[in-house]
Amino acid sequence: MQVPATTLVQSLVVFAVCAACVWVAGARLAYLADALADRFKLAKSLVGLLLLSIATSLPEVATTLTAALQQARDLVLNNLFGGIALQTAILAMSDFWARGPITNYPRKANHALEATLLVLLLSIAIIVTNLGQTFVIAGVGVGSVAIAVFYGGAIWLLRRYDDSSDWVPVDLPDPDPLAFPAPTGLKTAGNAALIWQAGAACLAILVFGLLLVVFADRIADQSGLGTGFIGVTLLAGATSLPELTTSIAAVRIGAYTMAISNIFGSNLIMLVLVFPADILFRAGPILQDTSRTVSLALGFGLVVTAIYLIGLIVRRKPRVGDFGMDSVLVLVTFLGSLAAYYFAR
Repeated sequence: MQVPATTLVQSLVVFAVCAACVWVAGARLAYLADALADRFKLAKSLVGLLLLSIATSLPEVATTLTAALQQARDLVLNNLFGGIALQTAILAMSDFWARGPITNYPRKANHALEATLLVLLLSIAIIVTNLGQTFVIAGVGVGSVAIAVFYGGAIWLLRRYDDSSDWVPVDLPDPDPLAFPAPTGLKTAGNAALIWQAGAACLAILVFGLLLVVFADRIADQSGLGTGFIGVTLLAGATSLPELTTSIAAVRIGAYTMAISNIFGSNLIMLVLVFPADILFRAGPILQDTSRTVSLALGFGLVVTAIYLIGLIVRRKPRVGDFGMDSVLVLVTFLGSLAAYYFAR
């Protein structure tokens, strides 16, 4: 994406404006997704997993493929894997708007299954990066193919399990929405209008999300911090902004399961994007000879996901104010990851 030259201050201002546009579009998309789920009698967790997670991952998709074409291995992997811990921290921040720990709300084991499958894919990625892609087919590592295959199996299993009722929780909190209402016009809008507005919100997220990526990369050069540190912090934050705004908006209207599935679904997408990036990256398998930052990002992603898996299983957990202990630990771990990225850059 070609944009005019700017100074560091101008880049920061444009970055902030684009972030505001993504915020508005993301919040609107959350309201629309909630209305569409009610209109078509769809499970909120399924809508979060398939609709919201894909829509909010559009900037990651475009950024990843563009960086892969430019043969920028570190930018691709740091952006993808660095975004996993960040997006999970976004879910933790959503506790501020929820009535009690957000992991207390799911009625079924879908989210625990999502977290377990995410742990599986993260573990595979860690193994592959440590092996260094021993087997290669047409320049594509077998590890990247394995991640794509397991991702397909994970989505199939989650979709099949969606209608299951073999997990019966007790002592659940009140599921009623918060006092914060969704836009009133959505209840009376026709199906075509809702779908059209959702498409427009997705397009806005894609366009302004890409501009965020462009200026994040420019800020990395102009500030002298480098693409490694910026890739797992500012760039990952830029591409994760849609997840932040949609998750907060979903929690504020009481769509807790949709918010959780949005984050876990987006993290699964971050991992599977390694496969198309490996196809476009022609300097060898993309998961070969990775930097220490990549391994750290995968490790921290594994830790925060495991914390939330425990939180989903342990229903009666300690609280710190309005926050569940699992969300507090996720936020602390994420802050620790930033320090680790800085020293490993």
